[in-house]
Amino acid sequence: MGDEHADRHDEHDQHDAERRRPEGLTGVLDALEHVITSARAMPMSSSVLVSRAEVLDLLEQARSVLPDQLARADDVLADADRVLAEANEEAERLVADARERAEELVAHEPVVHAAEQRAAEIVAEAERTGEGLRRDADDYCDRRLAEFEIDLGKVLAQVQAGRAKLAGRLDREL
Repeated sequence: MGDEHADRHDEHDQHDAERRRPEGLTGVLDALEHVITSARAMPMSSSVLVSRAEVLDLLEQARSVLPDQLARADDVLADADRVLAEANEEAERLVADARERAEELVAHEPVVHAAEQRAAEIVAEAERTGEGLRRDADDYCDRRLAEFEIDLGKVLAQVQAGRAKLAGRLDREL
């Protein structure tokens, strides 16, 4: 009779957990904490009775959230790499165009010296522009990586806080 009641209680808890899926790792850890803190205490013990299915479901949810956040991190890095590659390609194209234009000027100008001077100015300007593009791309990548670093730091702090809470409870139970 008691096992039947416990099974119904486990099924009820599992249905509740499925109905209200927590958002993100913090939500999963909060839900896990709620399951433990609201669990029925065992007489003459610091142990509690929790639904195995509900706790296992929450742990599975926590595992599923981490790959999403890691995938987002990979996307940020790929985006940063893409932007940097595009900036480098644009800079190289500008320099190549400038050199080509400089060669055209030298070939068509009656005064070779003036053409060479103008060509040098065009190349220098293209190189400055290319360097500016590279700097901008590096700045963009750095900002994106800094944002990602902050996000990962928050996730790490949340995981550490959750583990510390659970460890504290486990220590008190012993």
